[in-house]
Amino acid sequence: MGQLDAELTGAIARAVEDRRDESVRLLQGLVRIPSVTGQEGAVQEVVERAMGERGLEVDRWEATPEEISPYKEHVGEQPAYESRPNVVGVRAGQGGGRSLLLNAHVDTVASGDPATWGRDPFSGEVEGDSLYGRGACDMKGGLVTHLAALDALSELDLELRGDVSVAATVGEENGGLGALSAVLRGYRADAALITEPTRLRLVPAQGGSLVFRLEVPGRSAHAAVRDRGVSALEKFVPIFEDLAKLEEERNATLHHPLYEGLQNKVPINFGLVRAGNWASTVPESLVAEGRVGLIPGEEIEAFRETVAERISAVAERDPWLRENPPKLEWFGGQFAPAEVPPDAPICQAVKRAHERVTGEEPAVEGVPYGADMRLFIRFGETPCVMYGAGDVNVAHAPDEHVSIDELTIATKTIACLLADWCGVDG
Repeated sequence: MGQLDAELTGAIARAVEDRRDESVRLLQGLVRIPSVTGQEGAVQEVVERAMGERGLEVDRWEATPEEISPYKEHVGEQPAYESRPNVVGVRAGQGGGRSLLLNAHVDTVASGDPATWGRDPFSGEVEGDSLYGRGACDMKGGLVTHLAALDALSELDLELRGDVSVAATVGEENGGLGALSAVLRGYRADAALITEPTRLRLVPAQGGSLVFRLEVPGRSAHAAVRDRGVSALEKFVPIFEDLAKLEEERNATLHHPLYEGLQNKVPINFGLVRAGNWASTVPESLVAEGRVGLIPGEEIEAFRETVAERISAVAERDPWLRENPPKLEWFGGQFAPAEVPPDAPICQAVKRAHERVTGEEPAVEGVPYGADMRLFIRFGETPCVMYGAGDVNVAHAPDEHVSIDELTIATKTIACLLADWCGVDG
């Protein structure tokens, strides 16, 4: 059974099915430990133990401000570095095979108002085919598929020729601190796979994501004589409308073969707007924070200039803003777009593995969101793709969940990928 043939594929599939309940229990245990970005320490204790129990050589460390400082633009300011360990487990190969790095982030966004959930956000409850809880989909389920795939190979006494590293990293949700630190620590490979929730699609291209802060000035006055003041909110509205037009123009003119199926390839969103300080006072200031999207092939600096020029053009048409121009600031981690060729060796290998498991080739598409794959490609010089169970549409949302059947398919695919990519003896 040294090749990825029907016999080996069938044996791997049965081994994964045999341990399905064990995988569910592991994911439930991870979901039940809150791990909002910046508070990943507790869940990493469980991850480290799980890796050790599987005989992996475990490396645990914390990123430092000193190592990250030259890359701060890419991962953003960090509220803290302490008690946020990255954990990597390495299964050394027998030699003669290609290496593979498997990555999943353990941090999550906050669960939000519990009243919006139909169940406890940290219950790990299973209902039908779905396992619920914050992080189940994005992306603790992906981490479990890595470990479960290695379990299946161990059950079959299959030795891999190439090295496998399982990197459980922190801080993805606010810039990618952990993935960058892993690359800087030397974790690179012939290829990398991130199990973000892609609905079992192969994703060789990720969009870019830049966040900005816009300050619009006004002049306060009593609401009874509001015409003597200048409403910062009213001055913001034309800027908002023009950036909406920019989004529309970009969607009509930007083209990429992996993004043509998306209704909105490059979304522009305002997620936070604060204006004024009293109901009966004309707002003298407004602060808006937003996010703009890019597709692979676009450069960050050029697009920043485009946004700045559009805002300046609106300001020039308004007598008040011409004399009191808005201030634009780019902050946080700047997610550059990234891609590998759809016919790259790792893409072909994932396609083969998925087809062996399901009988069909996976759909291949780009995604509009930013992710850690850019860091492995840009700084680790490691070809990286994404493929995993779950749907990003339920990530970050109330009643986040993941399909157990999809997790099982993803696990089988990853195990087959390991056998094919790294090579096996046994």
